Amino acid sequence: MREAAHAGRTPHIRHKSCRSRPRAARDAPFTAPSGPAGRKSPHTSTREPIIQESEASEPEATRRDADVTESSRANRGWWDRNADEYQTEHGTFLGDDRFVWGPEGLDEVEAELLGPPEELKGRDVLEIGAGAAQCSRWLTAQGARPVALDISHRQLQHALRIGGSFPLVCADAGALPFADGSFDLACSAYGALPFVADPRQVLREVRRVLRPRGRLVFSVTHPIRWAFPDEPGPEGLSVSASYFDRTPYVEQDEEGRAVYVEHHRTLGDRVRDVVASGFRLVDLVEPEWPAWNTAEWGGWSPLRGNLIPGTAIFVCERSDMGAPPAEG
Repeated sequence: MREAAHAGRTPHIRHKSCRSRPRAARDAPFTAPSGPAGRKSPHTSTREPIIQESEASEPEATRRDADVTESSRANRGWWDRNADEYQTEHGTFLGDDRFVWGPEGLDEVEAELLGPPEELKGRDVLEIGAGAAQCSRWLTAQGARPVALDISHRQLQHALRIGGSFPLVCADAGALPFADGSFDLACSAYGALPFVADPRQVLREVRRVLRPRGRLVFSVTHPIRWAFPDEPGPEGLSVSASYFDRTPYVEQDEEGRAVYVEHHRTLGDRVRDVVASGFRLVDLVEPEWPAWNTAEWGGWSPLRGNLIPGTAIFVCERSDMGAPPAEG
């Protein structure tokens, strides 16, 4: 899972994705929850993390347009530079082989959004924006055949560090390097969709590589969060921006080059993107904050989680009513 964050305030540093927390919050300790009674606790990695030097200077945060090419280039670079910090900070919560849909801690073991675990055996599954491929490891344990894809080479190095018997692919989700009808299922926990300028391009690619009636499940920051400051405390409960402002959130260097880009879509936009890309929306899940989760993760916290949604999970199936029309 890679967490993203909304641009509710400026300056702002993102929370899959995405994938870590706002820098204003980084001085606060992060305590990983142990999980509710009676369920499996997150697995903790025993392997030493790979450490890189972090950026020396702070980028400028702004709201401006950013096209497909600029967004892809910026986010590939950002995740390559920040993968080490992300995995060090959040690896305990994510575990090595756990499938978590968002900071609330909703686990696929309980949610079964991809289907009953016993029905995953033998299924070909594409994980998009896989990070260190924790979800793919869980899928492997269920007998599935996952492929973990990420735009960041450094994130996939962490996947190699932890280990696994499934393929790792470094590629852009907007141009999937797979043949038509290669997979039964596709999943993305805060991966790719919050960061791309053209989500329909990604969704159409996913539809292309899915087999008939294939299922896609993806989670993103709940769109309503873009109207609120990205703060876990009371200051994050007052509307500070227009929910309808779809201007991308951009961090740029001194020469104005984007080094991180995140794109906002309203809830209606997301639904229309799904349908226009040749999918049928089966369910829209808005996880409630569980009592066992006492952790703060960027703008996600028990305080906010009990009042406003933080994650939206879209459960979709490939429509077999014909391919979606090409966009001109």
